[in-house]
Amino acid sequence: MTTKSIDLPHLRSVVLAGHAGAGKTTLAEALLHHAGATNRLGRVDDGSSTLDTEPESQKRHMSLSLAVASLQTAGHLVTVVDTPGYADFVADVVAGFHAADTALIAVDASGGVEAGTEKAVALARARGIATLFVVTKPERENADPGRTLDELRAAFGTKVAPLQIAIGAGEAFAGYVDLVHRKAYRWDGKRDVEIPVPAELSGEVDRRRDQLLEAASEADDDVLTKYLEGEEVSDEELDACLHKGVREAILAPVLVVSANRGVGLDGVLDAIVRYLPAPSEEPPVVATDPKSGATIEVATDATGPLLVRVFKTTADPFVGRLTYLRVLSGTLHSQSPCWNARAGDDERIGQLLRLHGKEQEPTGELKSGEIGAVAKLAHTSTGDALSTRERPFTLPPIEFPDPTLLVAIEPQTKTDLDKMGPALQRMLEEEPCARVERSVTGEQLLLTMGETHVAVIAERLKRKFGASVVTRTPRVPYRETIRGRTQVHGRYKKQTGGHGMFGDVWLELEPNPDGGVEFAERVVGGVVPRQFFPGVEKGVREAAAEGVLAGYPLIDFKATLYDGSFHSVDSNELSFKIAASMALKQGVMECKPVLQEPIMSVEIRVPERFMGDVNRDLNGRRGRVLGMDSAGGGMQVITAHVPQAELFSYATELRSLTGGRGTFRQTLDHYEDVPQHLAEKVIEAHKKEAEAAGH
Repeated sequence: MTTKSIDLPHLRSVVLAGHAGAGKTTLAEALLHHAGATNRLGRVDDGSSTLDTEPESQKRHMSLSLAVASLQTAGHLVTVVDTPGYADFVADVVAGFHAADTALIAVDASGGVEAGTEKAVALARARGIATLFVVTKPERENADPGRTLDELRAAFGTKVAPLQIAIGAGEAFAGYVDLVHRKAYRWDGKRDVEIPVPAELSGEVDRRRDQLLEAASEADDDVLTKYLEGEEVSDEELDACLHKGVREAILAPVLVVSANRGVGLDGVLDAIVRYLPAPSEEPPVVATDPKSGATIEVATDATGPLLVRVFKTTADPFVGRLTYLRVLSGTLHSQSPCWNARAGDDERIGQLLRLHGKEQEPTGELKSGEIGAVAKLAHTSTGDALSTRERPFTLPPIEFPDPTLLVAIEPQTKTDLDKMGPALQRMLEEEPCARVERSVTGEQLLLTMGETHVAVIAERLKRKFGASVVTRTPRVPYRETIRGRTQVHGRYKKQTGGHGMFGDVWLELEPNPDGGVEFAERVVGGVVPRQFFPGVEKGVREAAAEGVLAGYPLIDFKATLYDGSFHSVDSNELSFKIAASMALKQGVMECKPVLQEPIMSVEIRVPERFMGDVNRDLNGRRGRVLGMDSAGGGMQVITAHVPQAELFSYATELRSLTGGRGTFRQTLDHYEDVPQHLAEKVIEAHKKEAEAAGH
């Protein structure tokens, strides 16, 4: 497909969102093919989809990242941003809502309102963008488009109103009725053809049209008055209200489509063009002048100052970094300079690209309202704004969810060791909901959105960068401390001919209420010469770092050197270091040692109906619920203290427990003693590891 720039009033950009399996990509493929943008109908199930661009998507038969493609219909250029439905890949859904002006939310007629539906609606409302709902798969067994419509209205309010209703359901699905014009359509194998409204649906048509009138009339006071007084509202008046209500995001019409059968595609395309706003109808973008800090409203205008939003970045070992962008104002030209105010650096724009799923079409320019990409930007990351040095702008950052699943990651072989670090850094460029950290246990940690996210990242690291990795549950960063006090003797003597080794110390060990490891001395009479004090302190601190009880750092104690002896020839700093280490290890076992574990402060957000299940699950994780507060909209927020050892798989299990609707975040709050029966298991596991390692 060759794309030409089209004037602003004839541009539309739509993010396609919804729950996993709702048929978003199938719908997008059908729309592209129906409009002539593709010469064959791509299918998700057989891996031929134009929009599933990566091998991992084709292997799993589901979208794992956003994809962009355009079609032309009725003199308009419509850019579709298809997004994943699976919760692990929500970063691309968030990015898609920052790329497009409007939203098309797909809802499975057999599944109804699901967690992904709710997430998409929440993002649309947060962005304040015009939205259409599309009830998909009405031909499936157990499909009930009417019930799905009622679920949408119950979940999101009566401003969700039917624009179309289905004729039949399941195998009996045959077409749809346009409620505005009270016309029915049936698919004849090539297109929707008009038929008389089935007589058995006349009552349902009247009832559903009244729901549409009730919602749409609020966009126009005169029409609302007519409706409330029982006067007839004409088709033209209703259509005008729909124009206004949808564009002002006070009304969300519901359509019906069977992408597999091709039924209703004309209706969807017509609604996109007829009711969704052009970029020129959108309110100005609120940007900031980085020089003065002043807030500036930037209108969508191809002749205005340049302002570009970067909404996604991908890393490729051959092409390099590919930056997806939306021109908000002005015109972006290939081979032109830009300014990244956040980075404080120039960017050279190379060849601009229009995106058609897997295909890329070179173009000389992208005008205001258009979406495209450019390769090999040096300083620009997801969320950045590009402008000019003379008229710089910044934009608020895109807010991505924090990762919730933690795994340890390590190279599979020694060959992968050198590759893994650079590969992870490249991977992070395209994964705003992933992070890499170094644990206090020394492990490399990968923070992600879920188990599938981990698996896909591992596959991409291998495919793109040749770095094979393995992941596992991280070690809990336990720590050790003491509750009692003692005086202990450490003596190290070794004679091997010539100079020997001799160190002799007496240490007093006790808890340190001020926290940390403290070393002191009160040696009298030079029984231990001052030059050996540093060796004693090193021995104490190094032994503490290695741990005594279970191999975890020993903290919050004070060690005081108060006596000892030395040999004028054989004593040296190393001898006293070893003697101090021996004394500490022996003395700790006499001081009521305890193992401590990190306790996380957890905030869990769940629908009210799942409260009982979530609380019971927290109790099973040794959690302590601290409070429960209403967050509005039927949501509750639970705050609790939970041991970190019980939370490594919680992201997956909470999703399962709440049908994907629960979310949580955690921060380290404090440390507590591990219950004795659990501490014994940790200590025993450490002993076995030490024996296996030959220690």
